[in-house]
Formats: sequence, C-alpha cells, structure tokens
Amino acid sequence: MTSKIRIAIDMDEVLADTIDKFIEVYRRDHKTELLLEQMQGKEFHELLPEALNNSWRDYINKKGFFRDLKVMPGAIDVVKALCEQYDVYVVSAAMEFPNSLLDKHEWLAEHFPFIHWKKIIFCGDKIVDVQIMIDDRIRNFAGFKGRSILFSSPHNFDITEYERVNNWAQVADKLL
Repeated sequence: MTSKIRIAIDMDEVLADTIDKFIEVYRRDHKTELLLEQMQGKEFHELLPEALNNSWRDYINKKGFFRDLKVMPGAIDVVKALCEQYDVYVVSAAMEFPNSLLDKHEWLAEHFPFIHWKKIIFCGDKIVDVQIMIDDRIRNFAGFKGRSILFSSPHNFDITEYERVNNWAQVADKLL
C-alpha cells in the first residue's frame, strides 16, 4: 500500500474570507468604507483610521467572528477533489485567538463536512509533517521543507519568491 502525499491547507484567507468580514463589520459598525483594491501589499489594519487603530483585535477576539465567514470561491469543490488524491489536513494557527477554536471547528463542519475532525489541526507554529502547504502567510513556510504554495491575499501582493495561486481554480490546475 502506498501512502498519499500530505497537504496542509490554511483556513483564514485561503478557505475562509476573513477580509470580507472585516470590510463588512467596519462598514456596519464604524461607517468606514475600505476597499480590497486599497489593500494591495498591506494588512487590513494598516488602512484603519488612527482612532480605530487596534479595534480589529477586538473583533478577531470575539466569539462568533470566525463562525459566519464566507467560503472562498471554488474551495469546497477543489478541496473535496484534493481529498480523493491526497491526504488533506486543515491547519490553522488558531491558538493566537482562542475564541476562534469552536467557531472554526463548527465552520469547517458546516462547509467541509468531508474533512474528518482528525484531519483538523489548530496550532501555534505550523510545524507539520506534510509535503505541500497552501497558506497566505509566508511566516508559516519558515523551516518548511516541502512545496510551499502561497495563496494570494492583499497583504502578500508584493511577495514574489514563492509559487503562487490566486484562487482555487489555480490550485486545481496545479494539483489535480
């Protein structure tokens, strides 16, 4: 019996659209209109007015913030197909925001029920034994010896030293 290649897939800004949620809550709660186009090469919080500088931390630490995120277009179908060919794990650095744990678990159960709970890893550093990692944060590739695939997000716009995908269709083209 041959073992399948293992893939680690990040959640935030890869499977789940956290930026869309931030745009929505700042529009609703602060009447602040931030556009995706403004974020090229920047973190969301860098665009906030001075008075709201660290308010994003309040949102991200609230129970429920991660529960109703939109699924990135195409993610469900491509991840389901990947599961047929690879040993797929969802790996999220969720320990930084402890209130996110239950939200993320429930979100995955709702949108990706075909991923067994044993294949979900909530951690701090992503020191996982996989051959392929798909992530939007290059810090998660530090020390990783496998194939690093950078999933495009506004904050990583200017990074050029990694293999990049802009969407789930491109993931499918590369891995299926």
